[in-house]
Amino acid sequence: MTAHVSKRKQETAQSFQELLLEYPIVAAVNIEGLPAKQFQTMREKLRDSCVIRVAKRRVMTVAINNVKDKKKGVDSLTPHLKGMPALLFTKQNPFTLYKTIKKNKSKAGAKAGQRAPNEIIVRAGPTPFAPGPIIGELASVAIKSGVDGGKLAITQDAVVAKEGDIISAKLAGLLTRLGIEPMEVGLDVTAVFEDGMILTKDVLNVDEDAYLGMLTKA
Repeated sequence: MTAHVSKRKQETAQSFQELLLEYPIVAAVNIEGLPAKQFQTMREKLRDSCVIRVAKRRVMTVAINNVKDKKKGVDSLTPHLKGMPALLFTKQNPFTLYKTIKKNKSKAGAKAGQRAPNEIIVRAGPTPFAPGPIIGELASVAIKSGVDGGKLAITQDAVVAKEGDIISAKLAGLLTRLGIEPMEVGLDVTAVFEDGMILTKDVLNVDEDAYLGMLTKA
């Protein structure tokens, strides 16, 4: 039984190696928390331009290490295999790819135990709540509030979670009550490899309108 499993892993690693050498663009994506149905939907949408493969992190690492001499710098992708990792192989421009994946994400409420995908900020402003115990609940997660016109108002912006923080049941409940949906359901691109370089999502997440505005101004 052990030998069979070992052989299967070797075959999977070999398959990854072939894809790594065939495709010029390789993206590390995190599918943790992504429902199977949504994952299959994304696969279908990207089928014409991308190949997505899922395996154990160790198997993917072995495959990457086995081709790093033929594909220089690809091992820099290994630290970006986060959560429940998968690799996406494509010949599509990385920025176009990231935009397509981002466009197909949907917002969702937070659940206890999930990791914050980004910094979660509760903005200052009015709430529909009457003053009461909720003041203490907000204060327990460092949200300052006061009474304005008979209703509770958040008096200043508050960072309630940083990227990667585990969301508590208390915070998840408050965010839901405040109508804040910080989670994104979809593929989470952690990094893209192209021509020996690693492009992280802060580079890939280009605000095209702002960029065009700067070019126009220049």
